[in-house]
Amino acid sequence: MKKILIICICLCATVLVRAQVADSTAVLDTVGIAEIIDNADSLELAEDTIVPIRPFYELWNDSNLTDIEMRTLDWSLRWLDTTDCVATHDTTTLPDSVYKARLQALPCVIELPYNERVRAFILRYVKRSPKQVARMMRMSEYYFPMFEEALCRYDLPYELKYLPIIESALNPIARSPVGAAGLWQFMPGTAKLFGLEVNSLVDERMDPVRSTEAACQFLSSMYNVFHDWNLVIAAYNCGSGNVNKAIRRANGKRDFWSIYPYLPRETRNYVPIFIAANYAMNYGEDHGICKAPVEKIMVTDTIRTTQRLHLQQVSENLDITMEELRRLNPQYSRDILPGGTPYALCLPSDKVGLFIDQQDSILAYKADSLINNRRAEIDMAKVTSISGGYRVNGVTYYTIKNGDTLGGIAKKFHCTVKQLKQWNGLKSDNIRAGHKLKICK
Repeated sequence: MKKILIICICLCATVLVRAQVADSTAVLDTVGIAEIIDNADSLELAEDTIVPIRPFYELWNDSNLTDIEMRTLDWSLRWLDTTDCVATHDTTTLPDSVYKARLQALPCVIELPYNERVRAFILRYVKRSPKQVARMMRMSEYYFPMFEEALCRYDLPYELKYLPIIESALNPIARSPVGAAGLWQFMPGTAKLFGLEVNSLVDERMDPVRSTEAACQFLSSMYNVFHDWNLVIAAYNCGSGNVNKAIRRANGKRDFWSIYPYLPRETRNYVPIFIAANYAMNYGEDHGICKAPVEKIMVTDTIRTTQRLHLQQVSENLDITMEELRRLNPQYSRDILPGGTPYALCLPSDKVGLFIDQQDSILAYKADSLINNRRAEIDMAKVTSISGGYRVNGVTYYTIKNGDTLGGIAKKFHCTVKQLKQWNGLKSDNIRAGHKLKICK
């Protein structure tokens, strides 16, 4: 088993970037997750409201905040402290000219214009959700280098790294109610169609490396279609088909703000939220938002194995909690590496050497109950045409009929009376019609 490479310090104790180069040919799903309501400005959120797993922007439009069933911050607050990360002054006093000038000053390829919708979502970030911004500002120090490396290879604008901010709030295990998952929110069908493994044991939508590679391929292909980044971002949310319909309804105009009235409601807000995310992540500190301090620092390493393995085998042998292993390897839905082909296992770096030294005993530990507990082969019950018995798992069962004797049954099945008695625990030659006899040969 080969040790690959020591990974950089983990700032957030989430899934670690694996050392192998992703070779996925996946394309990101273009289906939007949630419907944005038009009067989002009327919703007030407390600063300590916890953001759900649904896309970050959807919370701003959820009128039933007391019944949010999935939560994002639970997963990260054990590693980050946002107690002091709150806005220290009233951002509503800033004039529009400040927001406009700051957006124009960003070194971006993608156009980031300013209007009242953009302002509304900027305030959603910096005024009403400062703790969430503080968390993402810290987590971005971990994820953004990975995003930027992939974006650079595909010659894409770096500001696209803010898409996972509004899709998953930088939560690699985010799941939406409609089935999208991961940092970039793939749907299962599209993920499998374009190369990501999604089954009962493995969900590579939650693999940051492979899903980021897929996202870059999608964004690149969409730009070859629309040649406008705001249209690409819109297509990311609602699909290229809906964008093309909006272009036709706008008499062929190929500008987001021109086709704005013809787009689905959630997509009309999606681009303004993307612009607001760019602003919040770049100017959060100017609004008194500090980066959430790190409570735990972890150095990780990645190895690959072709052996079927349960995370509990690793946990109990290397003294790593299951909770920590699941955070480091969230793509394994049932805690099982299927084996057969190479699968990555991410561990704290000080445990990798121990795993390599003890791998045989780890693989053997509780193997029968954890990974070898499924029957590989089963004999079907078969009725024999000659004897009238049926056979299951190497044993023939015969139902005694009126007039049968042990001698006659023994002759029929080519065995002895003594064997029949031993196989069935009989102490005499007396048998009764309707009872079953086992013939173990």
